[in-house]
Amino acid sequence: MKVAVFSTRSYDSQFLDLANKEIDSPHEIEYFKTQLNPKTASLAKDFPCVCIFVNDIANAETLKILAAQGTKLIALRCAGYNMIDMHAANELGLKVVRVPAYSPYAVAEHAVGLILMLNRKLNKAYNRVRDDNFTLDGLLGFDLHESTVGVIGTGKIGTIFAQIMKGFGCNLLGYDVYPSEQFKAIPGAKYVDLPELLATSDIISLHCPLLPSTNHIINEKTIEQMKKGMMLINTSRGQLVDTRAVIKGIKSGKIGYVGLDV
Repeated sequence: MKVAVFSTRSYDSQFLDLANKEIDSPHEIEYFKTQLNPKTASLAKDFPCVCIFVNDIANAETLKILAAQGTKLIALRCAGYNMIDMHAANELGLKVVRVPAYSPYAVAEHAVGLILMLNRKLNKAYNRVRDDNFTLDGLLGFDLHESTVGVIGTGKIGTIFAQIMKGFGCNLLGYDVYPSEQFKAIPGAKYVDLPELLATSDIISLHCPLLPSTNHIINEKTIEQMKKGMMLINTSRGQLVDTRAVIKGIKSGKIGYVGLDV
């Protein structure tokens, strides 16, 4: 099958080519560095499959062009699918497939890395040492041991994140509309309602999908309920957080630390 891959980076072609060599009937893959949108959709003419990433624009206009040119399948190399108009895809008879999940350990461990970076000021310390400056002023952190960590979203990633934080000796609170038996099995972990989690957590980490119910789950109202100087981590979806509200929270001192990789 001919496959047009948009928004290509070097690692995309490296791993896709490697996987393509391992199948009996290799695909004919063509890579485009450009983003998919209505203006660039013509590049995929006569490609039955189009492969896209998070910043590509697969709106109704784009999909109509692709369908008219012979595309039958849209393959997302990501878990989220908010960049594609699913209603239009259905009407046009386009099949859509996506990545069911990333390595939950990689994301959970990265979230913990952000916590350590923020708490122990590792980035500032690194830059000082490069300049032969070994002063400790401004590098003071706090013990994670006995800190309270709130986990919003306790699926695979959230639960693994909680297990790691338990290893630091943290107290664990969870909030999820679908409670996880795996999270409950962590010694000392307990589910609470969202207001209690917000009010008592020293660190809050987001591990939930982007849904209408979770869009801007961190907003001006929820930030007001948080402990002063708390740490906010988001390694899920950007729109879980109202950015303007978070900036306001930082300026007021309500939020002491923010770690984002979305």
